[in-house]
Amino acid sequence: MHLYQDPHDEDVRLFLHYGDLTSSSLLARLITKIEPSEVYNLAAQSHVRVSFDIPEYTGDVVGLGTTRLLEAIREAAVPCRFYQASSSEMFGASSPPQSETTPFQPRSPYAIAKLYAHWTTVNYRESYGLHASTGILFNHESPRRGETFVTRKVAMAIPRILHGTQDFLYLGNLEARRDWGHARDYMKAVVKIVRHGTADDWVIGTGEDHSVLEFVEGAFTLVGLDWEKYVRVDPRYFRPVDIDVLRADASKARTELGWVPEVGFQALLHEMVEAEMRQSGLSLVTGMSAREDRTP
Repeated sequence: MHLYQDPHDEDVRLFLHYGDLTSSSLLARLITKIEPSEVYNLAAQSHVRVSFDIPEYTGDVVGLGTTRLLEAIREAAVPCRFYQASSSEMFGASSPPQSETTPFQPRSPYAIAKLYAHWTTVNYRESYGLHASTGILFNHESPRRGETFVTRKVAMAIPRILHGTQDFLYLGNLEARRDWGHARDYMKAVVKIVRHGTADDWVIGTGEDHSVLEFVEGAFTLVGLDWEKYVRVDPRYFRPVDIDVLRADASKARTELGWVPEVGFQALLHEMVEAEMRQSGLSLVTGMSAREDRTP
């Protein structure tokens, strides 16, 4: 990890501590020991489809885990600012665009757990005066995205197909539409939220939605491949109930935080595919020249 240095080095920038959101006592000890000025709760079982398979664990970590962390801060009386990573999944079936005033209609155990954590954060802010804010983030992607998430899964498949180590890419619902932005932009928004004078809740998103199919088609086009030859729809990846469209109305963040996204959909797509190609010893140019050699 490039941020980590020898703990005996006076210029060290990062210390790692073991933690567990299912352990109240451990969280309390950490908060008391570290005395942080800012706490960012980004921890979660964050795979929506998997949350249907392990709903109890998802609720324990995502929902109750947030309560344990907030309670640890309250009991330790540490004067810190708290950020809760809320999710656009909480909006569920509500019609787009979704803003801070849009009703929540969660459609997965993950979204329900996130909603519990969201309202718990609001409650601690209002009940105990904690500087506790939430960012309702829409899909934030980058080359660091987890390998089971659809955008990274698509990007990773392309060099493998070109190398001949993967024949097909299996995906679920290609028609689902999401507001995809770059994680770098969104983390800038998160810092603005935490350091804002007043604790509150903000929707963070680009205001554009694109289908999974658009992402797939765009990614394969970058290397000159016909996606229809390599992509297969697999019912195993369908959720029991899905969300059709998520699209943010982040006008409050623009007005109050001065935040606007800098990376568009096409630039994000390009960066993710290019990163996987480079990791595999390829480039977008070599991918284009190799396309004729690949037949499923």
